[in-house]
Amino acid sequence: MDDGKPQNFIQQIIRQDLEEGVVSRVVTRFPPEPNGYLHIGHAKSICLNFGLAEQFDGVCNLRFDDTNPEREEDEYVRAIQQDVRWLGYQWHGEVRFASDYFDQFYAWAVLLIEQGKAYVCELSAEQTREYRGTLTEPGRNSPYRDRPVEESLVLLEKMRDGEIEEGKMVLRAKIDMASPNINLRDPVLYRIKRRPHHRTGDKWNIYPSYDFSHGQEDAIEGVTHSICTLEFEDHRPLYEWFIENLPVPGKPRQYEFGRLNLNYTVTSKRKLKQLVDERHVDGWDDPRMPTISGLRRRGVTPAAIRNFCDSLAVAKTDGTVDMAQFEHFIRDDLNANAHRAMCVLDPLKVVLSNVAEGETEMLTAPAHPNRDDLGTRQLPFTREIYIDRADFSDDTALSRKKFKRLVLGDYVRLRAAYVIRADDLVRDGEGNIVEIQASIVPGTVGEDPPEGIKPRGVIHWVSATENVECEVRLYDRLFLEPSPGAGGRNFLDSVNPDSLVIKTGCKGEIGLAETERDRHYQFEREGYFYPDSRYSDAGRPVFNQTIGLKDNWAKGGN
Repeated sequence: MDDGKPQNFIQQIIRQDLEEGVVSRVVTRFPPEPNGYLHIGHAKSICLNFGLAEQFDGVCNLRFDDTNPEREEDEYVRAIQQDVRWLGYQWHGEVRFASDYFDQFYAWAVLLIEQGKAYVCELSAEQTREYRGTLTEPGRNSPYRDRPVEESLVLLEKMRDGEIEEGKMVLRAKIDMASPNINLRDPVLYRIKRRPHHRTGDKWNIYPSYDFSHGQEDAIEGVTHSICTLEFEDHRPLYEWFIENLPVPGKPRQYEFGRLNLNYTVTSKRKLKQLVDERHVDGWDDPRMPTISGLRRRGVTPAAIRNFCDSLAVAKTDGTVDMAQFEHFIRDDLNANAHRAMCVLDPLKVVLSNVAEGETEMLTAPAHPNRDDLGTRQLPFTREIYIDRADFSDDTALSRKKFKRLVLGDYVRLRAAYVIRADDLVRDGEGNIVEIQASIVPGTVGEDPPEGIKPRGVIHWVSATENVECEVRLYDRLFLEPSPGAGGRNFLDSVNPDSLVIKTGCKGEIGLAETERDRHYQFEREGYFYPDSRYSDAGRPVFNQTIGLKDNWAKGGN
């Protein structure tokens, strides 16, 4: 259990609880609401809850908080399970749901009424807010607060059976309308929602609030340490009130930590859903989205996400993390593990005059410069090749220091191949360069050129006759500003219009035609790329740019 690293405050609490015998086995839980896809903020909670269970030889439950049938769907349930597994975690036992315990919750609600600790209230939503008071003024008792027990029991049953319209009544706990903690001012336990539930169908017309269900779920499941984000800190006294006033089978404790906020993005489910519904993005798994499914489709690895989350402080305050910190872990992981390949995004033909027509020489290059275990790849070298248009200039006055690529009348090395010289060029009727006529320097594959020949630099290339045509999707940050929507503005005003650039007609080395779906690539000198799970097919691969080779936002711009 001791890896030598400094312990955060939750680890210290758990360690002390185990040493003092407060608990014998650690049980944590991850409790998402199935009303959207998980995002990078959830990843921190997943890594924390499952990671603590692993560290202390305990278990972690996956439990869905499915208490709001208006917004919840089985699609989200399936997606969340896939995300947790993909991140490398496995929950304890079967997947759990709040709806598994609806009968027990109802029985406990009846018990609270019988004990004089709950009542059916008929105040409207507006009246309830008025009676609730403010942060500086106490609330007032509802006129229904002292309603007879039997009357509340009858009304609750009618609410359950669908005999009462939505909004007409709620069940409230009877705690303290003068409490300085507003959450204790007779909170709502049940609301009428005459909608079918994705698991229980039409059985229920009332559904428990999160505050009423949360702690009881933990107790039923034997959770020892209920770890929440900081916005639930003020709810903890209510969590504890229910545990103390109900005959629950366990005594879980709630602890809060600062949530993950990442700049240049949004993690509000409402805003993410708006991006999807209004088609600003290509679904929940759009590679520009901060959802785990979007990051997966983009080519971010589980290891990068876990390493990033492990680097974050588990503290009692909220904070905002720079996107560059996350991107560092993505690059670090891909640099160590991504296969190398060459892909020309803006092809310009080069004809090598001293290579025979129809001749193909097979050259060998490593799949990774530092990973012999990944093997090698074969590169067909032919008379006609493609280089990137940006890698050539006809300006012979360019200095070698300024432009380390191919210039008319000068030399450059082709990656894993020959040194070549640009001898002439061909233009179309509008003066655009359409072809470079060049020549190889013989004997320079893996060897230094003869004395007097100094290549400006190294560029990538592919055979013009033996390659695979592909589509490449270049992604940038979805938002142009660090805090989209700050100051009351519409967050959509910050959407980056150039967050996706689709390049067709790209030419990749021949091995990319048989790419594996789960293989990550560094396209040499271009960035890191990953086969798109939605649009790729065997004859025409589509690659998503996971991230560039370097941070183009480091100086405050893209």
